[in-house]
Amino acid sequence: MAGGTFATQGRDPRHAEDGAITGSVVIICIVAASAGLIFGYDVGISAGRVTTTTGRRGILIIGGFIFMIGTILSVVAVNVAMLILGRLLLGFGVGFTNQMGENGWRFSLGCAGIPAIIMTVGAFFIPDTPSSLIQRGLLQKARQSLVQVRGMDSDTEAELNNLINYHEAAKAATKQPYKTIFQRKYRPHLVITAAIPAFQQLTGINIVAFYAPVLFRSIGLSLSGSLIGAIILGFIQFSATFVSAYFVDRFGRRLLFLEAGVQTILCQLALAYIFSAELGTAGTSSFSKGSGVLVLILMCIISAGFGWSWGPLTWIVPSEILPLEVRPAGQGIGIASNFLLTFILSQAFLSILCKMKFGVFLFYAGWVLIMTAFVALFLPETKGIPLQEMGKIWEGHWFWYRFVEDPSSNYANLIGGNHNQPGRSL
Repeated sequence: MAGGTFATQGRDPRHAEDGAITGSVVIICIVAASAGLIFGYDVGISAGRVTTTTGRRGILIIGGFIFMIGTILSVVAVNVAMLILGRLLLGFGVGFTNQMGENGWRFSLGCAGIPAIIMTVGAFFIPDTPSSLIQRGLLQKARQSLVQVRGMDSDTEAELNNLINYHEAAKAATKQPYKTIFQRKYRPHLVITAAIPAFQQLTGINIVAFYAPVLFRSIGLSLSGSLIGAIILGFIQFSATFVSAYFVDRFGRRLLFLEAGVQTILCQLALAYIFSAELGTAGTSSFSKGSGVLVLILMCIISAGFGWSWGPLTWIVPSEILPLEVRPAGQGIGIASNFLLTFILSQAFLSILCKMKFGVFLFYAGWVLIMTAFVALFLPETKGIPLQEMGKIWEGHWFWYRFVEDPSSNYANLIGGNHNQPGRSL
């Protein structure tokens, strides 16, 4: 599930003990969480609409056409006015399709204003990021931003100078980030930034968000019971993000990814067994109440694992590894890959479910196994590493070093084809 998040630009571990959880940091986290909540809330509302959407074909067609026109205008926009018009049409398209529900849609959509208000008001009380201020030449404000976030006057000057030097080097390096990111030395950044957000969708979490009520109805729960089950899943996932916030800088990103991967695979396999045993290969048998409760518990465990791993870390890791010179391109590619997979899977899931039945859980378990192996082999630990020193982790990695090192250097000539040199790590 895509969403907003906040991650530091990376900082020297020497500053870690001096920093504090300041009021500014708390507000930043609340604002960022509200941004993500807006997206997640919209997905949740879509789940509710799925169970009431039995018709209104004409409204769907009209809304679809309006949405397509808005999309085209947004993509080909040559000025701000054209972009705004495209966005307005996208809004009309959403409004048309939302007319299919009963009057409850007014309340459910109106509640989306709550996180929007929190995000908007909170934004007035937080500083802009030091990197962004440096890019615009506002050095004094960048210094004030660091002091406000760190909650201290000492040691911020060294951190500020590092960020300034890094920005100057990145600015001199390139002005074409989308072209630059495809250079060989940025191969690890490109692969990880595109793969991690795409893998997030292959956990199957958005399918749970979109179709949880449908799945619960298919195992015999009532309409109200299925919606309550979906709410429980959302609350579990939300609560699990606090686990991530507590452990991510204590045990690192890789451990949370790997633990959640094992947890999700086991639950997906268990779900496949339960559905096959209860519904049979034809999917027409009755489903016992006890098994229905067990399905809900297993889905809660999957949601919890996602909430402390692939949910927040999908956006934290790319922000930590992307150098300034390719950051806009990397973030754009990551978001595009995430949204593309979201669209494809949300459209295809019901067909996959009808064809594969209980096998759909094996389908996602297989993907989680692949992505967990990817993290184990190709994602280095980024905990506590400043952005300007991130290049060292690629040079020391067993696979990525061959892309970031200068092949003409003496060290590269010495290691030759040996991929298992001491010092190389996962």
